[in-house]
Amino acid sequence: MESNYYRAKLLNAILYFARNTKKPNLTKILKLLYFLDFQHSKETGYPCVNLLYYAWKHGPVPKDFYEEVKDGNVPKDFAGKFVIIPSDQLEQDFPEYIFKPIKEPDMSLFTPHEIRIIETLCEIYRDATARQMKEVTHLPKEPWDTTKNEKGPYQYIDYLLSIDDTSPFSIDEAREKLEEHFEILNNFGLNPTKVE
Repeated sequence: MESNYYRAKLLNAILYFARNTKKPNLTKILKLLYFLDFQHSKETGYPCVNLLYYAWKHGPVPKDFYEEVKDGNVPKDFAGKFVIIPSDQLEQDFPEYIFKPIKEPDMSLFTPHEIRIIETLCEIYRDATARQMKEVTHLPKEPWDTTKNEKGPYQYIDYLLSIDDTSPFSIDEAREKLEEHFEILNNFGLNPTKVE
């Protein structure tokens, strides 16, 4: 398995989403990963697969992972686990790619809480198109919208924006949890990217 625990979680979340939703194109997969990370952050104070998202024109994008797969390339460490094939779907004004899983996801990497979120996302968005999901990510006062309006386009979307009055802790407690989370990752060399 991959040396990076979060990289392995990313792979297996993708495999699960690709197996359990219809039309799992790149845009839909990226939105499902965003929902997973931000819902987990809202409920626990830190992300699930640990990607960093930016407020791009069409919604939140995990920039580094997007750069790896945007042209239909499968990252070397994911080779043999899934393929990415060109699609005739046109979600926006760019080519789309469909994720086809080859391997079964290893759900033992996830906590029961994380599995509940993943399964719920698949139930909610099983039949949704990426275009329909865009409407949800673009809702007023959601993290993408807030970032775009307050910091401008293409800026990092802070996980603290996931905290609201339904979260089980305050924004200060969440800030402490998130800082501790990223400090641990940095100490173990697991933080895949830095906020720019």
